Amino acid sequence: MQPALRITTKVLPGNKIEIEIPEAQIGDSVDVFVVLPEKVEPKKRSVMEILEEVHAKLPPKSAEEIDRQLREERESWDS
Repeated sequence: MQPALRITTKVLPGNKIEIEIPEAQIGDSVDVFVVLPEKVEPKKRSVMEILEEVHAKLPPKSAEEIDRQLREERESWDS
């Protein structure tokens, strides 16, 4: 079985990578495989879907509760 070395590194400016292989000698041939991470596309949702999700998580409020909250908010502006 061939020896293998797994190294995780960062892409440097100029889209370059640098790898140090202590076990290798100058002039040795090596095979290099670069595996890019999967980029997950963010799920695009409409505003309506987001609002429905938020409302589903919140307990329903009565008209009286909403009026009371609005009144308290308005009163806080005068303070």
